Amino acid sequence: MSEFEDEVQSGPIGLDAQRSVLYAQVIDGRPRMSIDGDGILQVDGSKGAAGKVYLGDVAQAALRSMGAHEPPKFTKEPGYDEQRWDLLCRSNDLVMRISSSHYWGFGLLARCFLNEIAIEGPLAVRARCVHDIVAILGRNPWEASRVRAFEKATSGSMSSHTSSWEGLVALAKEGMSEEITQLHDAIRSLRGVNEDTADLLDAAEQALDEARSALSDKNAPAVERALSRASNAIIQADSSTEVRSANHVLMGD
Repeated sequence: MSEFEDEVQSGPIGLDAQRSVLYAQVIDGRPRMSIDGDGILQVDGSKGAAGKVYLGDVAQAALRSMGAHEPPKFTKEPGYDEQRWDLLCRSNDLVMRISSSHYWGFGLLARCFLNEIAIEGPLAVRARCVHDIVAILGRNPWEASRVRAFEKATSGSMSSHTSSWEGLVALAKEGMSEEITQLHDAIRSLRGVNEDTADLLDAAEQALDEARSALSDKNAPAVERALSRASNAIIQADSSTEVRSANHVLMGD
């Protein structure tokens, strides 16, 4: 991964093989956080804090969407303006850089600011991450408070911002929908094979219904939990799985 060294940016990038670059309107400057002497982001009030920063609603959602990750580190720490900074964060699959800057007015209000979110990693993982950012925020982050100023600052039209975000969200939803379909097909193939597994298959069907409902609500974590329950029930109901498992045990695998 390049970690965005010597990067030249020219507008939003969505469904790209290497990276995605998205821009988001900040609505709320909170939470206010601390920075330690090594530039690591910390909870406000932590001991040894060397500086303060307003992280903002977008950046907070973006970091949450990565799941388990390393401590975020500032590559450009805020100065007098606590809402202007660059932040780098890594997880097992992704590298994310978030930059905060004001794009209209004098940066006196949170809505004066935008975040640039650059993500590198597998496309499907990036898409799921972006899907979760939108779900956590509960709004369309590409919808700007000042459209013309937003377009000028980001070198991108509103239509390009919309398509970049929505393309990734759609890809994530398509992937989760395919998983639901595959598990549903597995249930159908097992129906009637063994009457003793009917309850397990019914439970799997119910879990898939919950997954569909969660998907319509853009709740990816709930989709994952429901898919896991369905998959476990199917494995228990599939006698061929039990045979394979027994053979692995006998062979010492």
